[in-house]
Amino acid sequence: MPLYFNALQVPMAKKAFNDAEKLVTNQFRLSEHEFKRNKYEVKTLAYLNEQEIKEGTFAHLCKYTYEKKDIYATGSKDEFDFYRVCLQDNNILDAVERANPFIKLSPLMLYIAVHELIHVLRFSNGSSDFNADNDEKEKEEVIVHNLTRAALQPLKGYDLEIILDCFSSNFKNFDLFN
Repeated sequence: MPLYFNALQVPMAKKAFNDAEKLVTNQFRLSEHEFKRNKYEVKTLAYLNEQEIKEGTFAHLCKYTYEKKDIYATGSKDEFDFYRVCLQDNNILDAVERANPFIKLSPLMLYIAVHELIHVLRFSNGSSDFNADNDEKEKEEVIVHNLTRAALQPLKGYDLEIILDCFSSNFKNFDLFN
């Protein structure tokens, strides 16, 4: 039976993404308005569709294209890409449990949030191709990890340092972000 975030962990995840937005906007020198152009939402495991659940990852990023129909039939269409960060609660909680007391949920969630928001930003602005082949995706993971590390530098502390060390030393072995 999968593990789900409980009533205390859900707000912690939400706070991680709020904090991550600030860190990412600072890292990329964006205004809040510029960042908000990147349309995304975060869902926990309990609210994911079957195709949004992925084994062996902390988070899975899905891209959807929405098309607004022209009610006046002028032939124009308004479409935009929308990203869903699909948190895999069970894998996150399992990692925290296995690495207890070294890995804590709050800094791990912050790392995940910053990492995923950088992906959203890079896909939205064309710096990276969401549909790239596996070799390109591996290169993109290294780039995003390094950008995540840089964005988290202002908060560098013991709990966060352990998270960064885990991903740095074994980054090639971690297929936890997709």
